[in-house]
Amino acid sequence: MQNQQEINRLKDVVQQLLDEAKQQGASAAEAACSIDNGLSVSARLGDVETVEYHCDQGIGVTVYFGQKKGTASTNDVSPDSLKETVKAACSIARYASDDEYAGLPDPDQLATDFPELDLYHPWGINAEKAIGLAIECENAARHYDAAISNSEGASVSTHQGTRVFGNSLGFLQGYQSSRHSISCSVLAGSGDAMQRDYWYSVARNAALLESAQQVGEMAAERTVARIGARSLSTRQCPVMFAPEMASGLIGALLGAISGSSLYRKSSFLLDSLDTQVMPDFVRIQEQPLLVGGLGSASYDAEGVATQARDIVKDGVLRSYILSTYSARKLGMKSTGNAGGVHNIIVEAGDNDFAGMLKLLDTGLLVTELMGQGVNRVTGDYSRGASGFWVENGVIQYPVQEITIAGNLKTMLRNVVAIGNDVDLRGNIRVGSVLLEQMAIAGE
Repeated sequence: MQNQQEINRLKDVVQQLLDEAKQQGASAAEAACSIDNGLSVSARLGDVETVEYHCDQGIGVTVYFGQKKGTASTNDVSPDSLKETVKAACSIARYASDDEYAGLPDPDQLATDFPELDLYHPWGINAEKAIGLAIECENAARHYDAAISNSEGASVSTHQGTRVFGNSLGFLQGYQSSRHSISCSVLAGSGDAMQRDYWYSVARNAALLESAQQVGEMAAERTVARIGARSLSTRQCPVMFAPEMASGLIGALLGAISGSSLYRKSSFLLDSLDTQVMPDFVRIQEQPLLVGGLGSASYDAEGVATQARDIVKDGVLRSYILSTYSARKLGMKSTGNAGGVHNIIVEAGDNDFAGMLKLLDTGLLVTELMGQGVNRVTGDYSRGASGFWVENGVIQYPVQEITIAGNLKTMLRNVVAIGNDVDLRGNIRVGSVLLEQMAIAGE
């Protein structure tokens, strides 16, 4: 249940900023105010490690004098502070140079419909109970198997916040949201053969979290499975990304079609709109109005309405990811993505995880990636990896200390199948992704 009083309080702050900007001569302005609070606890080896309460308040204002822009921020809501913050923004704007693409969104693009998206479920858990959950989670992991030899601990966190955004075109809206998580990381084996892995659960509603015991046991199961990992000889072979790794692959595609990469000409998918970038069975949608979704929002960071749309359909790139500024630079319209994307759904195929392994037949299953070896300009991709070697659709042994390499343009076109084992724990929902072939550098 949204706390309308809190939203109204922040709306008053935003309106004061907008009024003050007008008073100080700005031709246009936008302002945002947010307040976040939460609790995070962690436990290790049965003892409390940390207990953190946080309460943050942030206020930002952007003013325009024609095409000149200035931005300033504060965390003090007193009238004097608000006045000074606007004054600072105006002073910056007066010295800024003209930017023909700067300015508020087109009024006809602003959101006017605000459906209830069920994003706010505060979790009334106190520190004592949260610590109890963290210890229960870690104990479940530590007692899962005799091979579990140490722990990096378990943590429980709860967070809730209120956000309000307004501009001088008359837009003034706010909403509340929550996010809670339980996570655990443990070690197995000894000496040089030590392995670690983790698991976590995240949800807007604490009732939808996996239990502390489930999270702990999954962390332990994943860790034990890695005991005895070895390297591979250098080769070319099919590669399957587990769902939690596949989201990074989709993230690289989204980064390459975002406005700032495109107008800076720093993207391997430059001028790719309406061209085939993936096989024709691939469909990627943005679904910003999913009830309870981790990325749901009815408007973006500029107040522009978000909308359900295809980004890739039949393998063809149908849309870029644009804010007002990047859209104007490209001679296009904002896609409602100032501040990022909202619930990216990659259409699942018919195969579950076991079915995807059968399709892989013989090749590498990637469950962890290391390093940042992705060149967004050329698409060159090279990252440290670990996972499992698979033969005849059956996992044979764990693998570590290898590098996988390819070019994203080719990798995206060479997707063979997408699983229905979808990971729902983030803003990108995708199952396992099987690629025809990648280069593996090992021994």
